[in-house]
Amino acid sequence: MHSAAGVAELNTEWVPIKLTEADRASLKYKAGRGLIRALAAQAVMGLFAALVSWLLAGWVAGASALIGAGAYFVPNALFAARLLLGLMGAKQASPFAFFWGEFIKLGSAVALLGLAAYVGHTWLVWPALLFGLVCVLKGYVLLLFFRKLP
Repeated sequence: MHSAAGVAELNTEWVPIKLTEADRASLKYKAGRGLIRALAAQAVMGLFAALVSWLLAGWVAGASALIGAGAYFVPNALFAARLLLGLMGAKQASPFAFFWGEFIKLGSAVALLGLAAYVGHTWLVWPALLFGLVCVLKGYVLLLFFRKLP
């Protein structure tokens, strides 16, 4: 059927995609590999931040950068491990479980930063801590640079 403008009308009926078991296995493998690559990039960026801070301002700055990097990396690694275990299981994960895990991860990161501020308030180098945190948060830039983004 053609409209008055001569353009064919689009079929608006939605048809679900049917995946084979091989397709599902391939998607799970790629998702798992992407998670591991993201974690590896974050770890490299955290260590980079600690090394640069140590070289520029001494070991206290390097330790501060490592604490900042770890405050986000550790909860993120635990969340990624949970996601990887979910990929290996037969049961399909729910979006609610993902968002709950993300909420716990972010809350844990904030709690770790608060703990670092409380315990290390006399010696913590805040610019280095924030540098470490930002480097880990932007770990995907390393994947972009090497064209390995999932």
